[in-house]
Amino acid sequence: MPDKVLKPVLGEPILLKMIERVKASKLHGELVIATTQEEKDDVIEGICRANNLNCFRGHSKDLLDRHYQAALLYKADAVVKIPSDCPLIDSDIIDEVLQYFISHSARYDFVSNLHPASWPDGNDVEIMHFSTLEKAWKEAKKDFEREHTTPYIWENPSMFRIGEVLWATGKDYSTTHRWTLDYPEDFEFIKRVYEELYPQKVNFTLDDILNLLEKKPDVAEINHTRAGEYWYKNHLDELKHVDDKWKKK
Repeated sequence: MPDKVLKPVLGEPILLKMIERVKASKLHGELVIATTQEEKDDVIEGICRANNLNCFRGHSKDLLDRHYQAALLYKADAVVKIPSDCPLIDSDIIDEVLQYFISHSARYDFVSNLHPASWPDGNDVEIMHFSTLEKAWKEAKKDFEREHTTPYIWENPSMFRIGEVLWATGKDYSTTHRWTLDYPEDFEFIKRVYEELYPQKVNFTLDDILNLLEKKPDVAEINHTRAGEYWYKNHLDELKHVDDKWKKK
């Protein structure tokens, strides 16, 4: 879905709506929009400039290098990776993962809520020490390790100390509730959620979305056929540390 983060929702690019949700995190540090050097992404840099947002431009396919170079430029001691295709991310989930990392920073090199995943897809938070990112940047060789930034880390638990944060409810909606943006139907779903919830509550929560889907199941049906789709499916013969639930998809 080309230019997906520029699609308009309630009068502005969905990227700005997502940034608003990330900024609602109480623990967020310096926010940097890391985009590509391609001419088509000049518009993203323009949006950042117009909204007083940091913008770093790097490699179009080697996101590990892009994130490393951005972290180097901004002198980060820890790096949080939140994909720009998660415009419904809950700021409380961001804070929960960040707080766990902060509280156990001497124990873990990398903490995420993805290995295993439990929250609805589209609430992705990964945080690592800069030294961890740097080690991956120096050593990762496979294309998917470079493209997705962190696989080299979580695929090597003997080399890195990995921390996991699970949804406290004990539920697993990671393959049944798709709140991420990859397909036109994903956009229609996300747009509808914003139209239903944002006018009454700007920083609507995960529970607000779940309540909406219960009251209006037609909203959930918009992109239901895409539930459980993830990039893992293209590399299952190479990935060693992926939940069995993804292998069934």
